[in-house]
Amino acid sequence: MDKNTWIGFGLIAVIIIGFSLWNKPSKEQLAQQQAYQDSIAAVQAEQQAAEAKMQAAAEAAPAAETQTANDTLSAAEREAQVREAKYEVFSHAAAPRKAEEYILENEVLRLHIAQKGGRIVQAELKDYRAYGDSANPLSLFQGDESEMRILLRSSDNSRIMATDELHFDLQSRTDSTVVMRLMTDSATEWLDICYALHPNNYMVDIRLQGHGLERVLAQNTTSLELFWNQLVPQHERGRKFEERYAQLQYMLPDGEMEKLSESKADDKTENAKIRWIGYKDQFFSSVLIADSVFETSTFTSTPQKDQYVKAYTTHTHIPFDIRGEKATGLKMYLGPNHYNTLKAYDDDLEGDQRLRLKELVPLGWKIVSWINKVLVIPMFDLFNSWELNIGLVILLMTIVIKLIILPFVFASYRSSAKMRVLKPQIDAINEKYPPEKMQERQQETMKLYQRAGVSPMSGCLPMLFQFPVLMAMFWFLPTAIELRGKSFLWADDLSTYDAVITWSGNIPLLGDHLSLFCLLMTIVNIIYTYMNMQQQSMDPNMKFMKYMMYAMPLLFLFIFNDYNAGLSYYYFVSLLITILQTMIFRWTTDDKKLLAEMERNAKKNEKKAQKRSGFMARLEEMQRQQQRMARENAKAQQKRMR
Repeated sequence: MDKNTWIGFGLIAVIIIGFSLWNKPSKEQLAQQQAYQDSIAAVQAEQQAAEAKMQAAAEAAPAAETQTANDTLSAAEREAQVREAKYEVFSHAAAPRKAEEYILENEVLRLHIAQKGGRIVQAELKDYRAYGDSANPLSLFQGDESEMRILLRSSDNSRIMATDELHFDLQSRTDSTVVMRLMTDSATEWLDICYALHPNNYMVDIRLQGHGLERVLAQNTTSLELFWNQLVPQHERGRKFEERYAQLQYMLPDGEMEKLSESKADDKTENAKIRWIGYKDQFFSSVLIADSVFETSTFTSTPQKDQYVKAYTTHTHIPFDIRGEKATGLKMYLGPNHYNTLKAYDDDLEGDQRLRLKELVPLGWKIVSWINKVLVIPMFDLFNSWELNIGLVILLMTIVIKLIILPFVFASYRSSAKMRVLKPQIDAINEKYPPEKMQERQQETMKLYQRAGVSPMSGCLPMLFQFPVLMAMFWFLPTAIELRGKSFLWADDLSTYDAVITWSGNIPLLGDHLSLFCLLMTIVNIIYTYMNMQQQSMDPNMKFMKYMMYAMPLLFLFIFNDYNAGLSYYYFVSLLITILQTMIFRWTTDDKKLLAEMERNAKKNEKKAQKRSGFMARLEEMQRQQQRMARENAKAQQKRMR
């Protein structure tokens, strides 16, 4: 490969840096942020108004009667009166009690379901561990890190009751289901929330169904307001990368994906219908899926510090049959961002019914994503199924990819070799035409290339075929959860950086560590650059380009120092194979034979030029005359200006 290859690598650097600097809030985003604040303020104002109304009703009683009642009632009875005024028919469910938790689990997922709120308070992934804690299953969230509540409006719309303040009772329980029931004080009306798990599955089926609620809730209820808040704990060693891939995403019914900024605080109000809402981390996601749709939703995403990466909130509406004739169906995916696992949920679905959860795994631009889906992921799965060390899997993938693009690499080297053997003739042209006659120098150089059958662009074209494959691996390896926790050589986890040296504080652009695979990649890159520079014919006046060629590998040291060790290892091995290929090409390429071949091509081209039609000759003569006239007109104009 020649310098054009490194121009491609330079494009990678520009893309990475541009990606990190991109994102600036638009006027529309600012307006959406204001709309979100207004909606939250409206809900709070409504709750405050309801509480003020209850307070006013309590104060309207005669003072003497209130004093007498207070004298005779116990503290527990007074608390019961307050609960009844606030929660009406659900006052019994609001009474303090010891909240139990119930376990629902299968082979891969363990859920803790609490009586208070009837909600999932902890989700454990049995096959995964958080970084630094190998003894316990990884928890996507636990305790107050995730809150989900539904608002219930009283029949006269004077009270708003949140389910997270009420206690549900265990109605029934099997190996695969748990049914939690919120009952009124009369025990004749209730709201059921059923959770169901299937074997070896990360998807939770959720069903909401009421009974007799038309007697206690607002008659115009056709949907329920749902609030879902979640803090995302830091699960990985490389916080910077975890923050980069942590993002709130949602899908519209037509399959279009929308997302909030991953690098800064962002919010958005979506009036369109929504199929699912995903709280995404680098390797894991919590996704709430509607059997029908969510309506009028507001989202926020806020970066966090310390032990948390992001805070996500959603305020949305779900359809609800107050008469209880039809259940409201939801699903919740609590699991890894594994492409094939997510893709499998669409196996039995068609058309608009497909969930497209696989979009949670970022695989790059359209052509890059296509290469990942068609080539990289199937090849990775094949080698990984052989139960090899993950480092050997990446090595085998690198070899196969190198074999696939070998014809393009050879074509690029062949072009560089032709340029190299022409170097003496190019040097002669440079001596004949000084820098002041740059136009004549370039014309003579191009004539030489034409006679020899060499195109300066021929080295770039092979790179156009290599670049998408290069970028496919750049997108795939940082998001491949299979690398998570897998060791190779000195790297104890290929999904994060392999720090060989650490220090306190941060060095600008480098951070607080030095990754060994990244350092090796940089050293090999410099060696490869040196090898390329030795065979290139470079204009002596373009020394700056030479320095830039050596500066590029150093730039990659700072860029990839925080990247996962698997990606740096891939580039390191890939460069080693490229150096080996280059050496083989040199050993098998005879410069004298190549020059003789080019001279034969030059003679053939001259013969073809002599056989050109008279029309072409006249056309060239006309072009030369036009150039002479243009030069004479320019000189005449300069004289007139003087």
